[in-house]
Amino acid sequence: MIDNCEHSTMYTPKMKITCLVFALIFFKITLSAQAQNNFPVKDVLRLTEKVNMSGYLAHKLDESINNRILAQDVDRLIEPFKLENRKESRLWQSEFWGKWFTSAVLAYKYKADNRLKKTLEYAAESLLATQSPDGYIGNYAKDKRLQQWDIWGQKYCMLGLLAYYDLTKNKKVLIGAVRLADYLIAELNRQGGVIVTQGNYRGMAASSVLEPICMLYKYTNDKKYLDFAKEIVRQWETAQGPQLLSKSQIDVSERFSKPKSWYSFEQGQKAYEMMSCYEGLLELYRLTGDVTYKYAVENTWENIRKTEINIAGSGASTEMWFGGKAAQSFPINHYQETCVTVTWLKLTHQLLRLTGESKYADEAEKTYYNALLGAMSADAAVWAKYTPLNGQRLPGSEQCGMGLNCCEASGPRGLFNLPAYIVTERNEGLQINYFAEGIYNAKSPTNQKVTILQRTDYPQSGQTHISLEMIKPEAFEITIRIPKWSKRTTLAINGENIDSSQFGQLAKIKRIWKSGDQISLKLDMRGRVIESDSFPKSFAIMTGPIVLTRDARLEEEGVESVLKPVIGKDGYIALTRSASRPGGYFMTFEANFIPESYTEYPKAPISVSLCDYASAGNGQKRSFYKVWMPQLVNPKEDSFKKKLSILPNVTF
Repeated sequence: MIDNCEHSTMYTPKMKITCLVFALIFFKITLSAQAQNNFPVKDVLRLTEKVNMSGYLAHKLDESINNRILAQDVDRLIEPFKLENRKESRLWQSEFWGKWFTSAVLAYKYKADNRLKKTLEYAAESLLATQSPDGYIGNYAKDKRLQQWDIWGQKYCMLGLLAYYDLTKNKKVLIGAVRLADYLIAELNRQGGVIVTQGNYRGMAASSVLEPICMLYKYTNDKKYLDFAKEIVRQWETAQGPQLLSKSQIDVSERFSKPKSWYSFEQGQKAYEMMSCYEGLLELYRLTGDVTYKYAVENTWENIRKTEINIAGSGASTEMWFGGKAAQSFPINHYQETCVTVTWLKLTHQLLRLTGESKYADEAEKTYYNALLGAMSADAAVWAKYTPLNGQRLPGSEQCGMGLNCCEASGPRGLFNLPAYIVTERNEGLQINYFAEGIYNAKSPTNQKVTILQRTDYPQSGQTHISLEMIKPEAFEITIRIPKWSKRTTLAINGENIDSSQFGQLAKIKRIWKSGDQISLKLDMRGRVIESDSFPKSFAIMTGPIVLTRDARLEEEGVESVLKPVIGKDGYIALTRSASRPGGYFMTFEANFIPESYTEYPKAPISVSLCDYASAGNGQKRSFYKVWMPQLVNPKEDSFKKKLSILPNVTF
């Protein structure tokens, strides 16, 4: 498809040199491809990309393909890369093509739509047509190369090209990525060889190029990419670097002192870029087996989960980590950037793939259904840049004159990240991580095709029916995730109940499976009351992975009233599905709350409508919504004096 050296009849000297370079690179890659990729670390889970989903999630995915991915003007994404437009010195136009393109590749893997195929081919050809003879793809002026967001943009171009190579195995696309990486290494060496002083945020934006550099080593076996990857990580630990290994056990919000300028090189708490570096570090771990890399990612992930990630599965304020989990019930400035949400989801799925541990699927599921889907408009055409837990859903502003912003480009990358993780393969058999209506094709340990059919309306209810189709019986293990929040779980094989309490969070069922076998799973979807860590305290409600929300469209008097949830003796709040669900909502329930009476006599409980977080305030009519319900300060409580003492004194 791309490059026409062999078909050209007229050669200029410049073209002859370019063709010779292409030929040498092609020969080198061909030799490297013959080498064995016996890297020391293998993922526990292998993704299955042949899926045919239906139901709620399938509708969201289809809407995104039609209204966001295919609606994108590809030429507008290409325009900044053209030679005549290479005048940039500080902005990030060069990230948009790669973000959009990688989401389009994921969308095509999910659904092989011919429109996507043609769009991908045109977009790849158009980008490579802008590549300079020296290999550069970007929009920065020659004297500004590698500064600000230039390497960041090169990273996204490499990621896009490598995603397309992984899809098509077109060597000419791989050559384009190789030439860009070689340009970066050569130009960096020409400028002194230090990447952590380039770009923004203690070099995290620039050095997150680690991920595609590791991928290039995997695809080419060219050791210079492995050497460059190791050099990037070595530089992290220098005084000017982000110290992502040595500080991995320090709170992500406390690794460096607050800078004088919030958005500056000295800022070391930038959430999105930090996690992007750790994605690359996991890739380097796979290539080297150096467990210090893995431990650094695991430690940081755990710290983010404990100190930053909120009830909806995201975090960060004004794009930085700030210890925000404890403050999530308060109004927070520029909360939950969608780029942060997507990168947290991607990093979490990387760890799930690497380890198979259920805690990663629990977190990813919460993020996907709440923070991610909550940032997307009902028709999937628009993504919010910031999404509060209490407030309104409002669109973000355009960036860099590109007609969209970073989060609109990132959102679909998270959306299409999920399908391949629903059913995965492992050495012992299969692992079912998520529950979604559809048909999933996988391979057994003997390479036999196994079709998994899921019939479910989850998370509307906790019931999922799973059936198998296969040619011949085979003994292997099916592992099913049991979410941590499900305290009452029933599991049956061909109608016979088995004791699910013996399994913990991963039910491992080893037997001889045959076509027609049925697995029935029922998860505990009772309403859980979540209490904030703050004072004054607030309550929130969840069912399964879904955060429930008060929406002004469902309450005539608005959402300002103070309500206390009626909690049963079992510690749960009773949820009754609404008799008639209003249009535009995925889930609606009725629950009992006690309102403030403003008299000496308590009021009787009242019924209040709740909806899923992703639907709240997400319609043609904008409305206020509320996840966290503040509670009255009551001095009769024993802990009142102690809690009051932590508040600052107020002087007038």
